[in-house]
Amino acid sequence: MGRRFNRRMERIERYLVRLIQQPGADQGHKGSTRLLLSILKGVSQIFRVVVSIRLFFYEVGILRRYPLGCQVISVGNITAGGTGKTPVVEIFARELHKSGRKVAILSRGYRKKELPWYQKLFKETIEPPRVVSDGERLLLDSEMGGDEPYMLAANLPGVVVLVDLNRVKSGRYAIKKYGCDTLLLDDGFQYQKLKHRLELVLVDKTNPFGNGNMLPRGVLREPVRNLKRADFIFITKSDGKSEKLRREISELNSHAEIIECRHEPQYLRNAYSNETLPLSWLAGKKVAALSGIAVPQSFEGFLKNMGAVLTDADRYADHHRYEAQEIIDAVNYADKSGACALITTEKDAVRLPRLVSPAVPVYYLRVEIVILAGAENFREAVQHICNHGSRSRER
Repeated sequence: MGRRFNRRMERIERYLVRLIQQPGADQGHKGSTRLLLSILKGVSQIFRVVVSIRLFFYEVGILRRYPLGCQVISVGNITAGGTGKTPVVEIFARELHKSGRKVAILSRGYRKKELPWYQKLFKETIEPPRVVSDGERLLLDSEMGGDEPYMLAANLPGVVVLVDLNRVKSGRYAIKKYGCDTLLLDDGFQYQKLKHRLELVLVDKTNPFGNGNMLPRGVLREPVRNLKRADFIFITKSDGKSEKLRREISELNSHAEIIECRHEPQYLRNAYSNETLPLSWLAGKKVAALSGIAVPQSFEGFLKNMGAVLTDADRYADHHRYEAQEIIDAVNYADKSGACALITTEKDAVRLPRLVSPAVPVYYLRVEIVILAGAENFREAVQHICNHGSRSRER
């Protein structure tokens, strides 16, 4: 009963996400759906006003921005999800660490497991941030730390990963406890409480600004004109033909440098072992896809482009916490449909319950970021951006 209810709610969530995410997907509806969209439109207009007032309060000093006296780089979005931010944060942290910096990633840990409300109510002291990694070892799993922080921590030895809604607190903790000199603010464009030296904003080439509306009628977290705050803008999922979008961005922000990049699959890795397979293995293979991400079409498109034949594409809501039975069912269905493997994303893989002997192997697709224009490679991009930050004053 509980699982059926959860799946029904997730189907409703995915339907609503599709309505607000893709331009034109909200056309041609009648009756109750049109009424719902009208209500969402009204709420989005209220949200726009609230966001604008909040930002104004920060700009005039009514609300305070806290400086921490070190390099603070924000990597964020102007839209809700789907831009491919996590791989960008990962490669930035890796290159900064290689250059000799002591790096901490500060995340809010979206959909991490929270303490029961009654335990929070009677807490007498302020809790320190959750330490997913101290740079030497993993200390929390994906349930307690959040799937994206855990994935970053697992892929970034030497980098501290902290989770807390209050990232001023977690930033101070990173500096005092671990001696960090560079803070990467994951999903930080809207987090104004911590003073940033650099703003990096990601824009999805395939769906830059959704239908142009603010949440919850569209996917914009704030008005598009606020891109003017960005120092660097990354066009992600690019095909190298982004002239129109580049012009549109330049009209909104004439000073920001624009870097185009794409997500490039690297290999397949078994979710329960270290076995890896080359991408060429997919050619002509029947496989089933499983994902719980914001834009599953991109992931499924990768598989098809590499020659895989999808026997099934099971989609869950973004950040879905899988139950063991769901994965058992997915594996068994893949087996019955003639698939030789179940393929998922790396972000999903950290949320998979452990299976001892699955009917078909479970692999995740490792994806990394490759620069197409605006810099030779990410090492050059990181050095250039950090040099830019050292010359600029804190805002």
